[in-house]
Amino acid sequence: MAGGIRERQGDDLSENHEINVTPFIDVMLVLLIIFMVAAPLATVDINVDLPASTATPAPRPDKPLYVTVKQDLSVSIGNDTVAREGIAGALDTFTSGDKDQRVFLRADRAVDYGQLMDVMNLLRKAGYLKIALVGLEAMPGAPADPVAQTPGAGPTPPLAAPAP
Repeated sequence: MAGGIRERQGDDLSENHEINVTPFIDVMLVLLIIFMVAAPLATVDINVDLPASTATPAPRPDKPLYVTVKQDLSVSIGNDTVAREGIAGALDTFTSGDKDQRVFLRADRAVDYGQLMDVMNLLRKAGYLKIALVGLEAMPGAPADPVAQTPGAGPTPPLAAPAP
């Protein structure tokens, strides 16, 4: 009841046990309008059909095989520097001819992308198709500059899936 006629005269007011829901409804309608306007802004403009992946992260081997391309474009397998022409033979020596062994490829930041692809093609030509790219994990809040890396920090597991 919105209003009532007082029968009694006096200073005592009776308690009102009714809840006024009109302000609550007004607030809900304003929130509804805000969400209706903001929802289209939160969607992605480019429609992409992304494939699903059921791959689990590969466990890190006990003795990983690293192929490193240094800043001067020299190639090292493990700790030994190898000529580009001798990569296939050196890999066969390190892996005992096991072509299914995963090769972790890492390169200096200054190495040109084309040079990295040349080494990757040499690995594929040698029969090593399980190639993983290695990078350093950035710590939250840490600068991405390689000079500011933690000393002694080793490479992390591969950032990219192995080449097909």
